[in-house]
Amino acid sequence: MLSSLRSFAAKIREINHRYSKPHIEMSFWVKFSLMALRIYLFVLVGLILYKFVVIVN
Repeated sequence: MLSSLRSFAAKIREINHRYSKPHIEMSFWVKFSLMALRIYLFVLVGLILYKFVVIVN
């Protein structure tokens, strides 16, 4: 069982290494849009956590 977990972890590391750098060229606007979506996601998660803390208190 331990060897199967090690091989699974090695396969995951191999996949992560293979796709660590993007293979397609992204324009400025694509990068900007992805960053805006990331910021939007963090803001939404922050609001959800804030609402949770307010409700719990």
